[in-house]
Amino acid sequence: MESGHEVFHEQVREDTVLEKMGYQQKLKRSFGLLGMIGFSFNIVTCWTALGSVLIVGVNSGGPPVMIWSWLGICVVTLAVAYSLAEICSAYPTAGGQYSWVAILAPPKIARGLSWVTGWFMITGVLAMGATSNFIGANFVLGQANLANPNYTIERWHTVLVAYLIALLATVVNIYGPQLLDKLSRGMLIWNISSFVIIIVVLLATNDHKQTARFVFRDFQNFSGFGTAYCAILGLLQSAFGMCCYESPAHMTEETKNASKEAPKAILMTVYIGFITGFIFLITLCLCIGNIEKTALTPTGVPLIQIFYDSTNSVVGSCFLSSLVTVIVLVCSSGMIATGSRSVYAFARDHGLPFSNVFSRVEPKKQVPIYAILLTAASQVALNSIYLGTTNGFNTIISISTEGFYLSYAMPLLMRIITRFNGQGQELHGPFRLSPTTGLTLNIIGVVFLLFASITFNFPTLNPVTSDNMNYTSAAIGIIGLISLVTWITTGRERFTGPELTLHATGSDVATIDKVMEQKLAVHVAPEKL
Repeated sequence: MESGHEVFHEQVREDTVLEKMGYQQKLKRSFGLLGMIGFSFNIVTCWTALGSVLIVGVNSGGPPVMIWSWLGICVVTLAVAYSLAEICSAYPTAGGQYSWVAILAPPKIARGLSWVTGWFMITGVLAMGATSNFIGANFVLGQANLANPNYTIERWHTVLVAYLIALLATVVNIYGPQLLDKLSRGMLIWNISSFVIIIVVLLATNDHKQTARFVFRDFQNFSGFGTAYCAILGLLQSAFGMCCYESPAHMTEETKNASKEAPKAILMTVYIGFITGFIFLITLCLCIGNIEKTALTPTGVPLIQIFYDSTNSVVGSCFLSSLVTVIVLVCSSGMIATGSRSVYAFARDHGLPFSNVFSRVEPKKQVPIYAILLTAASQVALNSIYLGTTNGFNTIISISTEGFYLSYAMPLLMRIITRFNGQGQELHGPFRLSPTTGLTLNIIGVVFLLFASITFNFPTLNPVTSDNMNYTSAAIGIIGLISLVTWITTGRERFTGPELTLHATGSDVATIDKVMEQKLAVHVAPEKL
């Protein structure tokens, strides 16, 4: 167990690193490693995310694409995760990706690229929160339909329930921020326990399991497009299932010993998600019934249909669905938390309109209340897209995933560019990769992220109509336009980014150690009196 002196030493180091980037510690450090792993995994929660967007995989390739694409996505994701973890260890700030770009990019373009990265990051985290609200609404209404087949789910029903979920998550974040660490640790146990219960129940009760050939080889195509194109579309399910794993970075200013624990939480989240997601996908594919019936289920949630086809029990299916629903609801609270911290950090650097408002921290609760409210309002606005298009759910999934992936790619790309032009710097965090390993992983990660980001813009159904059109490219284009206009009008003059001596190397460590010695001397001296 750590002594009070060791704990203080760690806190001083983290606060000093933050001060070196030009920020003051205003948020309360309440998260430990287990709490942060729980927080991150409950947001990523790969197995429930895969089950929640199962309709994407069912329509685009079926079981073989779902399973093999998951393995491929997870392998290349590890390259991204290790790269981000190394940067996070050196620069633990709530700004995450956009702050890292400001520090790592060539000086002449650092602020501009940081600005663009910030907008992609904010887009991803807000849209992912809206997606979580949608998923929660789908599970609630899907169970209502299963229990009462005469009930017909309307789009506006889904939107209203999504609004309610956003409201509840907002209340938790404003009035119960001190509960997030304990809630995250408890939900990690709930998450893993629910995973085991669902796997065991499905395999024990299902008496019509599919063959190994069906699970691993038989290609299913309900998209209307050709085989190769359809298989590429199927990547979206796996890409969505493995996203948001950088969320510990946005909570570093509320994490104890963040430069050590946040990288561990990022990597542990990916590894746990990799394993649970793979097992869950194989189980679902073994237990799935008629593919077309599952895809067109009146519940609107193929996973609920699989539960019912396996157990032949409404009560049993609703019980299993409720386990997932609780996870999704807590995930919505987590997305409000990580989204609001991203908004707060970007506003702190004058990256948003009315930044002086959204960067305020309520002194008593030590939470950014206005950033929380903006995050919730943005999620509600994105949820409203579903009122205008039947493909709104898939569109928001694509927007959120693409926003995240582009924001992941930018700091990795900066690491590659600066290493080749001679401006690269060594990272001095506790978690470090060798130069060769780091560069290799950076390149693999960037190639994957850019390829995936392009595919997210493809139409998902053929023939393409105004109702099923993928509007991701339009949404990303609008966000890019807003980013450009705001940069020209206000960003160039006001946006700061981290105020670190951006391209220093070993001197940063020396400075931090010197400041630490001074602070520790002040702390230790009274104890000796």
